[in-house]
Amino acid sequence: MSHSLQVHRCPRPYDSSISTEVLSDHGHLPSEWQALLGGTAGSSPYLQTLIRSERNWIEAALSDPEGARDAVFQTCRASAPDQVKSVLRAGKRRIALLCALCDLSGHWPLEEVTGTLTRFGELAVDVALKAEIALLIKRRKLPGMSEDDIATAGGMSVFAMGKMGAYELNYSSDIDLICLFDETRFERDDFLEARQAMVRATRNMSAALNDRTAEGYVFRTDLRLRPDPSVTPVALAMAAAEQYYESLGRTWERAAYIKARSCAGDIAAGEKFLKTLTPFVWRRHLDFAAIEDAHNMRLRIRENKGTGGPITVLGHDMKLGRGGIREIEFFTQTRQLIAGGRDPSLRVRGTVEGLQALSRAEWISAEVSDTLARHYRDHREIEHRIQMVHDAQTHRMPTSEEGLSRVACLMDVEPEAFLADLRARLEEVHRLTEDFFAPGTSAKPAEPLPEDLDQLVIARWPSYPALRSDRGARIFERLKPELLSRLSRTANPGEALLALDGFLAGMPAGVQLFSLFEANPQLIDLLVDIVGTSPALANYLSRNSSVFDAVLDGGFFADWPGRDALIAELREALDSESDYERQLDLTRRWHREWHFRTGVHHLRGLIDADTAGQHYADIADAVIIGLLPKVTAQFAAKHGPMPGRGCVILGMGSLGAGRLTASSDLDLIMIYDPLDDEMSDGKRPLAVRPYYARLTQAMVTALTAPMAEGRLYEVDMRLRPSGNQGPVATSWQSFTQYQENDAWVWEHLALTRARVVAGEDTLARDLEKFRCDFLARPRDRRVVLQEVAEMRRRLAAAKSPDGPWDAKTGPGRMLDIELAAQAGTLLAGQPTRSVVDGLMAGVASGWLSDAQAQNLRAAYDLYWSVQSAARLIAGKGSDGAVRGEGGAAFLQRSTGFDGIASLQQALEHAYAQAADCIDTAIGPEAEMKDENDDETLS
Repeated sequence: MSHSLQVHRCPRPYDSSISTEVLSDHGHLPSEWQALLGGTAGSSPYLQTLIRSERNWIEAALSDPEGARDAVFQTCRASAPDQVKSVLRAGKRRIALLCALCDLSGHWPLEEVTGTLTRFGELAVDVALKAEIALLIKRRKLPGMSEDDIATAGGMSVFAMGKMGAYELNYSSDIDLICLFDETRFERDDFLEARQAMVRATRNMSAALNDRTAEGYVFRTDLRLRPDPSVTPVALAMAAAEQYYESLGRTWERAAYIKARSCAGDIAAGEKFLKTLTPFVWRRHLDFAAIEDAHNMRLRIRENKGTGGPITVLGHDMKLGRGGIREIEFFTQTRQLIAGGRDPSLRVRGTVEGLQALSRAEWISAEVSDTLARHYRDHREIEHRIQMVHDAQTHRMPTSEEGLSRVACLMDVEPEAFLADLRARLEEVHRLTEDFFAPGTSAKPAEPLPEDLDQLVIARWPSYPALRSDRGARIFERLKPELLSRLSRTANPGEALLALDGFLAGMPAGVQLFSLFEANPQLIDLLVDIVGTSPALANYLSRNSSVFDAVLDGGFFADWPGRDALIAELREALDSESDYERQLDLTRRWHREWHFRTGVHHLRGLIDADTAGQHYADIADAVIIGLLPKVTAQFAAKHGPMPGRGCVILGMGSLGAGRLTASSDLDLIMIYDPLDDEMSDGKRPLAVRPYYARLTQAMVTALTAPMAEGRLYEVDMRLRPSGNQGPVATSWQSFTQYQENDAWVWEHLALTRARVVAGEDTLARDLEKFRCDFLARPRDRRVVLQEVAEMRRRLAAAKSPDGPWDAKTGPGRMLDIELAAQAGTLLAGQPTRSVVDGLMAGVASGWLSDAQAQNLRAAYDLYWSVQSAARLIAGKGSDGAVRGEGGAAFLQRSTGFDGIASLQQALEHAYAQAADCIDTAIGPEAEMKDENDDETLS
């Protein structure tokens, strides 16, 4: 008896005379079983009928419910094709009775009850369908099919939708099915005949389950969830369905496919089809527009079904009414639709599982999740008892005293307490879900802005692309009061309004972003910060508004995860995507979000300029490290694996030094080691040199090509040996020989900042060893400093400073100090890469005094703060950094100055002082060169 039914709760009989009558057949059973059968039969006319008809089976079933269930399943699975209808109906009666008794007694939890009903449903569909397919094959109505194809139903896949897909069938559920067949199983000339046969099989399968006979029915089937059901046949080709969803699919169909599951027929083909729909169901970006779609759907249901009235309990629709089951399902599925594209952990079918996943991902609180899950289970149990009374497909609470009493008896509660408890639950569900779909508008009216701005700026917004659609304009009108209210509280509302105007003008569409702001008003403050401070970032946002998605992730304002964590994250994401083009787009999305995160952290003072520079460099490293294997694999598919030892990518300049700005280019060199290989081994083999040249071009394209998700970086390869005249990829031997024999001193200076970013490990180690050994060689100070002086003259002749805010180019500015630091590194024979370490190396070599190094370091730190802030504010145009009050204020915060005038004065003083310092350090050596040149000429 260890597997026997355990009675944890027990219904009481509404009609004790019927209970007594039924128990006359079961007086030998244990008393708790008698009480269960008597209470069930005395309150449910339908279950009373089943208890009578299955009197000879009940004892065995109660002795081992799970074994009895499995035996029913086996009998149905083994039924002969001509006996399917009868056997399935007998099975349904027993499964219905068993589930009722296990449910009412508390022997099975809700999930076991709904799971058992669902498993019987999918078994019934599979058996009925394959019986029809077998008949068609026998009659040669399915071209090209044989008996071997019966096991996969000739390529027909049946998708369980709704509750059946989520293993949540209720006690008297109909089953929602979509039937699709794999058209590739048939020759093209046979398609029309095959489709006709599949339509016939689907109709007959549905009738076999749906038709009421003297033995009852199995399941009511609903095939109307298929694409465009008013004009399409009951069975469609998968290709046609995929085309429909890609071009015409609606939000409610996306929601329906959250629970979709291949349940019968060719299950493998069905699961493959569902994977093709992943981009349709799960959008890449947060989809807050789904909230309005779902809310409108709720309103239409309330209107059509008459369930929109107040909660009255008696006669209340437990499924569609306020606070009912569908409210919880909509709440869960809509949240899943919003974020499931970014977070695969949310892609679960069950309602309770969905709530739990949302809680773990911090989209809802644990309290909301637990409360809604508890009420969902309670609602479902009440729904079951309503349906158990007469096996009626109803979800409404009874309105008669008798009906209410029967349901209360099945639950073993008093009607008054039952009604009070249910009302409280319905009201709590309504409160928790309604505000999500239709939040109250508590925003204050916007404070008045200058009239000319109201007329000239706000009046032109409806003409912008983002506001031309009715839906975008409607959402924005709801959003505008709060937006203007917050703008009016900024330091300069007029300037902020103009910045917002530029942002709106640049947006190609607005529905998604406006929906995002409406659902998350806290993002408006961030938008106002950005448009009021950084025109460059605001312009970037207008074209890439999806980066706001990242702000809503729990870790957006968390501490920086570090370079290794970024590399691992991007690698994992790329490994999950097999298509090369999608890998490139994925990398662009990933880069865009982390790049935006760093900019926001800098803008809001969470990190300083130096830290932001390191973060930008970490992102660039992760992108190069993540993409290189994907590019080489794509290239190898055509031309074979990399010949020899492979290649490495050498980062030069700021990337090599590990510090970038928001708009930095990447200086790269690709170096390869062919060993003794002469050709690649692939479908289209290439000689080593063109192989690596074309591979380099492919890598540069992967980094620079504009795609649907934008571009990553501009790439500069002019620092390679021989510059633009040299090959784009350099062999290991050529690189070392060039550095030792042919390179100019300025190229040795550039080598001080070189760093292997990605590529083959042993070649990377050899390259770094060569760099360190080569830099450690003794240098002629006079020659080095003469070359530095010459480079300074060339730089000064090539480009003049772009005003006082250009901290990069000009005497005493960033490039000048970087050159001095490289000289110090070369003279000291050290492998250091940073400016600070290079200046201290200059002190160690005896070239610079400690005071000179400290002065240059302080100046460079100031320049970097200005340059980093200016690039974030204005892109590559430094003048734009101080045109607006917000940008000027950010520059002051970044540098620690109280006023923009004093900052400018400090910069100009630092330029002059640093230039004089470098002139002083290099001057004697340059003069020596001039004197020697004069002697040579004479």
